[in-house]
Amino acid sequence: MESIFDVASITKAVPVSSLALKLINDGVISEDELLIKYVPEYRGNFRDKIRIFHLLTQTLSFDFRLSDCKDLPGPQIMEAVLRAKLGVAPGERFFYANATSILLGLVIERCMNITIENAASEVFFKPLGMNRSFFNPSVEYLECIVPTEIDPWRGKLIKGEVHDESAWAMRPKTVGSAGLFSTAPDLLKFVAMLLNGGIHAGNQIFSTQIIQRMCTNQLPAEMMVQTGLGWELNQVTFMGERCSNSCFGKTGFTGCSITIDFEKKIAVVLLSNHVFPNRRKDRNEINRIRALLADAVFG
Repeated sequence: MESIFDVASITKAVPVSSLALKLINDGVISEDELLIKYVPEYRGNFRDKIRIFHLLTQTLSFDFRLSDCKDLPGPQIMEAVLRAKLGVAPGERFFYANATSILLGLVIERCMNITIENAASEVFFKPLGMNRSFFNPSVEYLECIVPTEIDPWRGKLIKGEVHDESAWAMRPKTVGSAGLFSTAPDLLKFVAMLLNGGIHAGNQIFSTQIIQRMCTNQLPAEMMVQTGLGWELNQVTFMGERCSNSCFGKTGFTGCSITIDFEKKIAVVLLSNHVFPNRRKDRNEINRIRALLADAVFG
């Protein structure tokens, strides 16, 4: 049986951003639509300027850290997200934040009228045969789940529960920032669909145009950072030096990563519990391993 890992922020790309891109692909929503069309209770500044595009490119510069709210009850954390203010106008700065993905998750739930976990299962996991990918794993899978961390904040070993503190505090609600448990073979099934031009078993899940937006920079050159829709681009620190310019991917704090070279039609998925038994002071060691593995695969 394959080991099951908490893939942390890979959740932001698979399935969350991918669900939003599927809605765009199918014409249900537009990247140009305003957040408040779907989440009218958001009342931060610039509320009438935040678009789906900004959620997919992480270009909302929130003036708070969600991790600072982890000791609050879940509803209060959500309230903090819904009233969060931005330091600059949407789209002016790349700013990686969990709150952005939580808002995107709300958009998906409002559009589909189901929870994120049910949407992911319906749209991706069942059709692609990703049978060991889920949020909130049941007890039957516990023996296959790799422990994540002996966490002093929670005072226990974290295994089979979401590792991310704010996502954990917001339970039982599943949010768009973290919480997916999966296996390497399952994630490779998703990747194979992308590398096959968005087609699985004869069904066109994503158009080639949408996939191109995933692996093409969507930000102006003056930002000095590159990102596709829902995915990171050209990150040498974990993608290595031998991939093409169309390489895109995502990392997870727990020690996981996906790197996809669309030009070479090759991908690598690395799942680990690098934060076990306790998290490191930085990500240098795991990034070195990620890059070495990517170079070996893409070289």
